[in-house]
Amino acid sequence: MKIIATLILSTAFGLSAVGQTTITNGGFENWGNTVPAGDTYTEPTNWYSNQSGSTTAALGPETCFQDGTAPHSGTYCVKVETESYFAIETVNGNVTTGVVNAPTTNKSTGYIGTINYSNANDIRRMSFTGRPDSLIGWYQYTPAAGTERGKVRAILHIGNYFDPETPTTYHPDPTDSQIASALFLTDTPGTTVSTWTRFSVPFVYTTGLYASDSIPDYIMINVTSSANQLTTVNNSILLLDDLGVIYNPTSVNNTVMKEEDVNVYAYEKTVFVNFINASVGQSVITIMDITGKKVFSQSITNGKLSSLNLSDLNTGVYIYQLSNNNYCKTGKLLLQ
Repeated sequence: MKIIATLILSTAFGLSAVGQTTITNGGFENWGNTVPAGDTYTEPTNWYSNQSGSTTAALGPETCFQDGTAPHSGTYCVKVETESYFAIETVNGNVTTGVVNAPTTNKSTGYIGTINYSNANDIRRMSFTGRPDSLIGWYQYTPAAGTERGKVRAILHIGNYFDPETPTTYHPDPTDSQIASALFLTDTPGTTVSTWTRFSVPFVYTTGLYASDSIPDYIMINVTSSANQLTTVNNSILLLDDLGVIYNPTSVNNTVMKEEDVNVYAYEKTVFVNFINASVGQSVITIMDITGKKVFSQSITNGKLSSLNLSDLNTGVYIYQLSNNNYCKTGKLLLQ
């Protein structure tokens, strides 16, 4: 069975180690932000689209969709699609951890921020306190024209943030609050990517106010199906799944557990852990439900195939974490 590994973490131990947090609902399994109240639109839990954006942004069409046709893993992925609005305007497909703001009907004034332009009391920030090396994920992309590209951007920051950063009448310059950023653009403009493809881009840490070992409080992630904010092209589609981060070890004594070193997979309600390139020793596998609650934990021996009977658990998607003193690997499992 195909390995469902969505996130590999290289855990560093010691007094100087930094907490290694992950992206909330990066697999887009949980959905439930129904907006506006009583409407049929939904958004991923802890994520937002223009439908829950500022007053003007919410007037646009639905551009963020729950897609369960063929996700990379689990039950769902997110689909963002650039859509036409009454055949007179083009609205970028979007999903974000912040607020889609449209201060006016002129797209050049639009931005994504942690504060709702229409309601200053509406502040949306995803907590994140790690210093990862890379942003990773899986995507498919269908451009509607040769100039179109999809985009995923992540910013580690403190306080509030705004993207694009160029200060305007509607927001200040946020760059003093940035600790690092990572940017992924889909392949050559106009190129269709019809199978799930992994991407990995580095976080570039600032050399400014928050250089050295500063720790962020939040992560802003902005996903669009048209990287050009002023696009007039409709129907470009970006599928995204299993968004995560990678931490490089801070000690040369730590071993990175690579995907080819161990297979973790499920068949019905049995989980198999098959060490391929691992030394003899003990590891611990922990199974959590999609909310992060631990539902199972057991020690296993490295260097052999182990099987775990999880028949007492309900059918659904779970998160596993496999770890010992030298490595940590996590991912998703579907128990049927």
